[in-house]
Order: sequence, then C-alpha cells, then structure tokens
Amino acid sequence: MAEPLKTFFSPVLVRRLGADIARVEPGFDSGRFVAQATAGLEALELLARAGHIATALAEHLPPAYPAAIDVLLRSLGPVHATDELVGVGMAPFYYLPHVLFVAERGLDDFDVSMRAQYELTKRFSAEFSIRAYIAKDPERTLAVLRGWARDEDPHVRRLVSEGTRLRLPWAMRVPWLDQNPGRVLALLEPLKDDPASVVRRSVANNLNDLGKLHPERLVETCTAWLDGAPAERRALVEHALRSAIKRGEAGALALLGYGKAPKVALEDVRFAPPKVAIGGHVVVSFVLRSTARAAQDLLVDLAVSFVKASGRASPKVFKLQRIELPARGHAALEKKVSLAVHTTRKPHPGRHVVEVLVNGVPLPAGAFEVVEGRARRKS
Repeated sequence: MAEPLKTFFSPVLVRRLGADIARVEPGFDSGRFVAQATAGLEALELLARAGHIATALAEHLPPAYPAAIDVLLRSLGPVHATDELVGVGMAPFYYLPHVLFVAERGLDDFDVSMRAQYELTKRFSAEFSIRAYIAKDPERTLAVLRGWARDEDPHVRRLVSEGTRLRLPWAMRVPWLDQNPGRVLALLEPLKDDPASVVRRSVANNLNDLGKLHPERLVETCTAWLDGAPAERRALVEHALRSAIKRGEAGALALLGYGKAPKVALEDVRFAPPKVAIGGHVVVSFVLRSTARAAQDLLVDLAVSFVKASGRASPKVFKLQRIELPARGHAALEKKVSLAVHTTRKPHPGRHVVEVLVNGVPLPAGAFEVVEGRARRKS
C-alpha cells in the first residue's frame, strides 16, 4: 500500500530543513525549531503539516520579515534542472512551508515578497502564495506578473498562468480574478505560443478554469486563438476545451468540428462483469451504428455516474475516441473503468448508470452494479 502524500512532511524532512537554515544562519536554533515543528505533526494532513512547519519557521527566524526572507533565500537549494519535472515526484514540495510563510507573513513587504516568490517558483511553485498578493493588491501584483510573463525561466512564466487560475486546486479563491477574466486573459496572451510545454499546459488549465465560470469567454478566446494556429497552440486549445466538451457545450464542440447532432444508434451494450467488487474493474463495450446517409465526424466519450458515500451519484466522463463513421457503418468501442480505491477517490456500492456521449449528446447505455469487495488501494 502506498504511503499517504502527507507523510512527505515528516520529522526527517523537518530536521533537514532545520539543518539547511542553520548552515547559512549560525544563530538559528534548529533543535528548538525541530521540536516545535514536529510536535503534533502526525495528526495533521498535507497542507496543515506544511502550515504547521511554516508557523514554526516564523517563531525561530529573525522577527523582522525582510531578515527572515534573507535567511530563507540563502538556504535554498538549486533551481529546477529542466522545464518539465517528470520523475521528481514530491521533492519540490519541500518548499511549500516557505511559500506559505511568504503568503502569511509578507503581505506588508511587497517588494521583498515578490523577490522571494520569484526565487521559490524556480524550485517549487509560488502559485499558492501569489494569490494572497493578487487579492490584496491586484494592480501592483499584475504589473509584476506582466513582466514575469517574459522572463527567461519557464517556471517563472508558468507562475503567471498557474497563479491566476480561477479554480486552482488546493488554493484560496480570489474573487477579483473571477470578476476580471479579461485581465487574466491579457496575461495569457503572450504565453499562448510559449516554447515550454509546461507553460502551455498551464495556460490550457487556466482557460479550462475560465470556462467553468465564463463559458462564453472561453469559446471566444479559443476561437480567436485557433485562427492560423500552429500545431502546439491547437493542442493547447483542445486541452483547454476538455471540460467544456465533457459538459457537452455546443460552442466548444463546434470549435473542434463536432457540433452536429449525431445520427446513430447504440447497440450490443455489455458490462463485463455486470457486478464488480470495489477494487476491481468493469469493461464497458458497445457498438455505435450510423443511421445517416453520409459519413459523420463523431466525438465519443463515456459518462459513468459514480455513487457517493451519501448515496447520490456524480458523473465522471472518460475520453474514448474520435471516429469518422461511414454512412450506415458501425464501430465497436470499449472502455475499462477502474473501481480501485485511490487516496483521492473511494468507490461506493450501488447502481452505476452509464451513458455514451456522442458529440455531447447522451445515449442511455444501462448500468453496472458495484458491491463491497476486497479493495486494493492506489495512490
């Protein structure tokens, strides 16, 4: 069984952090810091553990914020070695307490905090802390972000798009961003053809968030960006539209060429097995048959309504395939649906209703039953 993510912030990590700071600041009492930062740590979850360590930092660093930041910056390790961070795992999260320290303690020292976040985002990401500064002083913070959008470091440029997401996971909501989508889009404009894929992917995620609150602005922006778009920008737009496509929004489907209502029939739907234990999987297969006299371009997805602990169901959409279905032709498709237990999602017993989505149009496909069984946990 995989260890929960929260265990990354362990007493071993705290001792390492104390040693890193003591190396550059001989007056730092690493023993007392470690004692305070580890007291009660085991009972906390991931973000709470990082916050607990940040609180201990504030108690043992110099009381003046600029002096404390100077110590932290001198203790930092090397910057990210590559644009992409494949294979690094949780390692950059070492700096999450640093980021939270800046978010909670530095709002009255704007310039000092901007310098700190500039350095931290090269090693982790300052996406969590920058939002506190946008909330307090949006104009001043956006002026800094406009400059960072042209920085030579891709991780600094990524901060511009990631930190301004309307629905950044784990992060505080910033009403000003929700109310000013045009200002966010202006920041994204110079990043839409960024040479680094890590930046373009962040821009796509930002647009995807935008569509949840302002769907018309998403379609409007993607329409403009698709005009004369190179392959990389088209891929960015398609990724940005993914949630809108799953929601079956007509404007998004039309942009990708799947706006026409399908003329199809659903046949030979099968669930193997029809009754699956938690921890197992079910294969959903079916035949899609054309009822049209001309070929059709079709986007086919699968929606499974997962039963929650409350007994209510919540749909999850799985991508299937894009197909060109000949006149009166047919296509056999299938999807393996996992019922494994994850740290972020636990299946529950009950009837799971399935729909096949064709160009956003739901076609009832039946249901399979989930029962209690021997679960296997995945991280």
